[in-house]
Amino acid sequence: MDNKILTHQQIQHTIQRIAYQIYETNVSEEEIIIAGIDGGGLNFAKKIQKVLLRITDAKITLCTVFMDKSDPLKSGVTTSLPEADFRDKAVVLVDDVLNSGTTLIYGVHHFLKTPLKRLKTAVLVNRNHKKYPVKADFKGISLSTSLQEHVHVKFESKNDVVYLD
Repeated sequence: MDNKILTHQQIQHTIQRIAYQIYETNVSEEEIIIAGIDGGGLNFAKKIQKVLLRITDAKITLCTVFMDKSDPLKSGVTTSLPEADFRDKAVVLVDDVLNSGTTLIYGVHHFLKTPLKRLKTAVLVNRNHKKYPVKADFKGISLSTSLQEHVHVKFESKNDVVYLD
């Protein structure tokens, strides 16, 4: 994996920027639900939550979104929070990479079954190969890649990195 797309420092800067964008969009909210898709999305969501806790007095609640990413229709989508905990709240659905859009669209669909104040999406890397009409409201970087290329996000203590191979 020689093609480093984002360094640790660039990822930290991106997390800060996205957290501020989320805060600005939800400045009048008393609570913001940060819903990370289990895996890389949850890791990214935790980093965003950490920054939000420093910059706002709003309650920042972390929610884990569970699904089988290879077949979300079959597995269904569940969350670590009951529906009542995010009803009529501002929700930000977070994933590390927006590739085909499958994971994000099923996550969005799950939250749209409940009345919300607002639903936004955030991704670290937005690839331009969507097969579903889903977009990231907050994104770190957009890449035009071939279908044969793969984006790898590694969240490690003081060594976060994004590679393309």
